[in-house]
Amino acid sequence: MGILNTLLRAVTWWDGQTLNTQLYTARKGVKVGEDDQGNVFYTSKDGKRRWVIYNGEVEASRISPDWHGWLHHTFDELPTDKPLVHKDWEKPHLENLTGTAMAYAPAGSIRRSEPSERRDYEAWSPE
Repeated sequence: MGILNTLLRAVTWWDGQTLNTQLYTARKGVKVGEDDQGNVFYTSKDGKRRWVIYNGEVEASRISPDWHGWLHHTFDELPTDKPLVHKDWEKPHLENLTGTAMAYAPAGSIRRSEPSERRDYEAWSPE
């Protein structure tokens, strides 16, 4: 199983880092921080490149706005050194829940376990 797992890591990207990314990170990467979800952030030794190794499924919406700004060179300071000032009315960051059981389903949606009666729609029937 060890050889099979190594071969799968060489060609898959959706379940963590690939073998090539791991080698590149070990050779040229400097760990700069980790977020609350366990994603680890790296920069190159010269500071020109920045990347993330996801903890689990590779989903870009799992990265908080602080780290997203740092990854895209919007902020030079690390979020661990200078976090964004959040307003008290802001909701905490959530990943994209589309396609999961926790996705938003409006009233009347067939995805709800008990859809409510729709009163704003009348089916058209020809005369």
